[in-house]
Amino acid sequence: MKQVIAVIRSSQLDKVKDALVNAGIVGMTVANARGFGRQKGQVQSYRGQTYKVDFLQKLRLEIAIADDQVDLVVQTIIDAAHTGEIGDGKIFVLPVEEVYRIRTGERDDIALSNSQS
Repeated sequence: MKQVIAVIRSSQLDKVKDALVNAGIVGMTVANARGFGRQKGQVQSYRGQTYKVDFLQKLRLEIAIADDQVDLVVQTIIDAAHTGEIGDGKIFVLPVEEVYRIRTGERDDIALSNSQS
C-alpha cells in the first residue's frame, strides 16, 4: 500500500477531485497548507505599499491506495493540477505498512476498498 501526498494550488482542487473520481479513486483527505518552493513567495501591493508574502496558500491531498494504483493516481493528479506555471505543486509517494477501518476493524487492502461491509 502507498500514501500519495500532493500539494497543489487551491484553484485546482475541484479539477483534481473530479479527475480522481472519474478514474475510480475515492477517498481522500484535504487540508489547507502554506509553503513555498522555487517561487520563494510573492511580492504584493496593497494601497501603494509593497510587502512580501513568504508562504503561499496551497492544499495538501492525502490518498491511501493499493500499490498497483500509484501510477494512475500520480498521472491523474499531474494531468489535472498542471497549469504550466511555477507553483503547480509536488507529489510524494510513501509506503504504508498497515491500514485499519475503524468501524469494522478490517485492515490493509480490504480497509481501502469501497465495499460497504
